[in-house]
Amino acid sequence: MKLYNGGAYLVNGTDIVADSPEAGALLQQKTRHAVAKEDAKKQTIAYGILEKHNTSGSMDRLQVRFDKLTSHDITFVGIIQTARASGLEKFPMPYVLTNCHNSLCAVGGTINEDDHMFGLTCAKKYGGIYVPPHQAVIHQFAREMLAEGGAMILGSDSHTRYGALGTMAVGEGGPELVKQLLNKTYDIDMPGVVGVYLTGTPMTGVGPQDVALAIIGEVFDKGYVKNKVMEFVGPGVSNLSVDFRIGVDVMTTETTCLSSIWRTDAKVADFYAIHGRPTAYKELNPGETAYYDGMIEIDLSEIKPMIAMPFHPSNTYTIEELNANLMDILEDCEKRAQVSFDGAVSLDLKSKVKNGRLYVDQGIIAGCAGGGFENICAAADILKGASIGPDEFTLSVYPASTPIYMELVKNGAVATLMETGAIVKTAFCGPCFGAGDTPANNAFSIRHSTRNFPNREGSKVQKGQVASVALMDARSIAATAANKGYLTAATDIDVNFSNPKYFFDGRIYANRVFDSKGVADSTVEIQFGPNIKDWPAMSALPENLVLKVVSEIHDPVTTTDELIPSGETSSFRSNPLGLAEFALSRKDPLYVGRAKEIQKAQKAVEDGTCPLEAVEELKEVMAAIHTQFAEVGEGNVGFGSTIFAVKPGDGSAREQAASCQKVLGGWANIANEYATKRYRSNLINWGMLPFIIPEGELPFKNLDYIFIPDIRKAVENKESDMTAYVVKEGALKAFRLHVDPLTDDEREIILKGCLINYYRG
Repeated sequence: MKLYNGGAYLVNGTDIVADSPEAGALLQQKTRHAVAKEDAKKQTIAYGILEKHNTSGSMDRLQVRFDKLTSHDITFVGIIQTARASGLEKFPMPYVLTNCHNSLCAVGGTINEDDHMFGLTCAKKYGGIYVPPHQAVIHQFAREMLAEGGAMILGSDSHTRYGALGTMAVGEGGPELVKQLLNKTYDIDMPGVVGVYLTGTPMTGVGPQDVALAIIGEVFDKGYVKNKVMEFVGPGVSNLSVDFRIGVDVMTTETTCLSSIWRTDAKVADFYAIHGRPTAYKELNPGETAYYDGMIEIDLSEIKPMIAMPFHPSNTYTIEELNANLMDILEDCEKRAQVSFDGAVSLDLKSKVKNGRLYVDQGIIAGCAGGGFENICAAADILKGASIGPDEFTLSVYPASTPIYMELVKNGAVATLMETGAIVKTAFCGPCFGAGDTPANNAFSIRHSTRNFPNREGSKVQKGQVASVALMDARSIAATAANKGYLTAATDIDVNFSNPKYFFDGRIYANRVFDSKGVADSTVEIQFGPNIKDWPAMSALPENLVLKVVSEIHDPVTTTDELIPSGETSSFRSNPLGLAEFALSRKDPLYVGRAKEIQKAQKAVEDGTCPLEAVEELKEVMAAIHTQFAEVGEGNVGFGSTIFAVKPGDGSAREQAASCQKVLGGWANIANEYATKRYRSNLINWGMLPFIIPEGELPFKNLDYIFIPDIRKAVENKESDMTAYVVKEGALKAFRLHVDPLTDDEREIILKGCLINYYRG
């Protein structure tokens, strides 16, 4: 795999010319005419799609309207509640509400099904589409029924990626979908576009997860594609089946790219025809000479079976490399666990080595990444006639949709898997976020799913539990299962893959999915359950801010799962205050109490009582502030909390990672950088300031107070840098805070206090 140091031109889809002083002459030789870089930038597939959907008139500052929206049952209640509070009357575009996250998570009695009934009645009232539980995971339904060549889809799940089908899809926090529902736009600067040039054909036994992990391992730490569009081109694309492309594509989220797009061909056309939508196909290719801001060259034939060890998809090795350096790599994972869990629990992976081989406790093939037809058929071929054994090792398989499940039943793959001792379950995302198949304490699980962050598999450090997940392709998981839990690469076994043809039966959806066809029925009463709560009132940004640092996190990356845990807490995501009780619970159990304590001062301000009486220690803080800012006081100061994290926001798009902080009185995050654009957007949409300080500089520590004078004026005046003060021991110590440029709308949202206030006027 080769990463270019700078940009590159792609000529006729086949010849790469590195951007250099000699590039102009080389291009003229190949094309027989002069090539301007600015013109070549317009020849990418991504540029054409973005231009078609941009409403601003400027391709530097995009204002995008999407064609369709999609959400699942962790996010759609909050999105619709926010939109309703902001004046929603009708869904202005197709909006699909799928139910694949809270399907089996039985916490809190009726609340999961209450959310589903809320979704069904909203689909009827506002003119949407409702996919009942167990029918399909969000992204498989979108692939089968929503994607179209040249279209754009916005989803409230970070793995919203349909580029392999020619659809540019973006995963964002719920407030960005609210904007679309209210006929507003998705506002971003024109993103960079990185070419991914594929050649060759994968060796037998290598699957899409192997290719995906190889890419993630190469680019993540370098930030090579961060917030950019990955555009897959080159002759190697046509050597991959569409299912294979989809399996690579969905994992591009883990590179921190903004979106993805692939060139399309007859195989994609066949995919649409199989699914009864032949007119959705559009041939997509870059122009004669396209310029890319970066280029990744991959010879698919060189990719070997991969494994991403705990606790990140970028912690990658070939399985061959892992086996050759087993104890050293396992020790490194144990050290990572000590950092991630702050020494609260100890992970013991070295005890998993038996007779020199790594023994695995659990295998799972599931969801939008692993649950595809070809992955499961390949696993069945590998396991045919085998047994997973009667010991600790278990294997669970979740087809990504009921149509896939039914075809697997018809072609015998389900019977083959069940004969081995594997369990085949319905379409469900639970294993990917800790709401299903949580391993035993200290167990090691291998999964063809999307993520392996700390505790994402469902264990609870605060209760002394620890388990870990490694990501692998379904083929190598099946090979491991055939060897009764001993880690095995699929290339190390002899198997004839049957490669059966897929037949899609649309009657399943026709019989069960509610589709309003875009017709709203205002007479429908929305069905609310007792756990579905409105957002609490939120104040506008005050003139001056006093913030208490209530959590300090020094991990290299902080995931959204650590900011708001996944798993059974997902059942409370329709209750903002109820869910907020879980904020940072696995990372910093003291966070909620500390945030609530300083929030008392802001509530006192809002109630017209004295904040200094509500929080006693503020008397000393305000006395210190008055030594230099005597005018700061009643009517012009607000109080709240902030957290510091080195690089927060990797992982899920769910807005609750920010909104939970907001409802607990958070006014800001302070970071060296933000891991993803979507997390920074979530902060802004909930009225929180995304501050940055230089790496290595930390002028404050946990539980310190920070005073930011004239913060409202700074936002109004579009200031990027402002002076803040650490308030300590009766004195003020100045330091600088930075905010990357905000759009006019983003500034107004922060000034108003949140997106809901912004739309209320």
